[in-house]
Amino acid sequence: MASSTNQISSYADFIAPCIRAYELRLSKFGTDAKSVFWKNKSFQEKRFKILSKIFANINSQHTNYIHDFGCGYGAFYDFLKNSPIMMNGKFVGTDASKKMIDGAKARINHPRVKFVHGLIATETADYTIVSGTFNMKMEKSDLEWQNYVENSLKQLWSQTRKGLAFNMLRDDTEQRFKGLYYINGTDLKKFCSKNLSQDVILRNDTPLPDWTFYVTRSQNK
Repeated sequence: MASSTNQISSYADFIAPCIRAYELRLSKFGTDAKSVFWKNKSFQEKRFKILSKIFANINSQHTNYIHDFGCGYGAFYDFLKNSPIMMNGKFVGTDASKKMIDGAKARINHPRVKFVHGLIATETADYTIVSGTFNMKMEKSDLEWQNYVENSLKQLWSQTRKGLAFNMLRDDTEQRFKGLYYINGTDLKKFCSKNLSQDVILRNDTPLPDWTFYVTRSQNK
């Protein structure tokens, strides 16, 4: 996966407009769901609940390492901190925005939690969660953004031991907005099956405008 890692590491300028958009929201709303473009906390946590279903069969006695890629100000840790998976768990959040990471560090201080400013997964986790991170493409073309997303998923998977859960906007949703990235779920499922793992579940939670993907390692079924 070295080529994917090297390619993603060079994307700083590519995603800079997205980072600026999030940081403008952060300056306006502070560490709030609106700063990461959710309507409110309830809409944000609906996605967290769906993504967390990948933890359904975990052994809470084990030390499970969770990676939240695109963690923003740390809201997923807030949601997860009292759940069984965090009983003995460790948590790392990664975000491309240093200001978001600074906000997370200012809010959350725990010996088994850390936040990292970066574009890639820098260490291996048991589970990787990606909530809304790939939805905003700004002025990039669909093909450019598709390439970025696919390379990111391959890099994240190379640093994931058990399971990867992520969501994307559906291309059949009734309301679409400029600057957001919408995908055909079947096509991306085929990509995941070919490049990540054959154990892929695609979930549609209409009326939410999202696809949710659960990708797992065969030996952990």
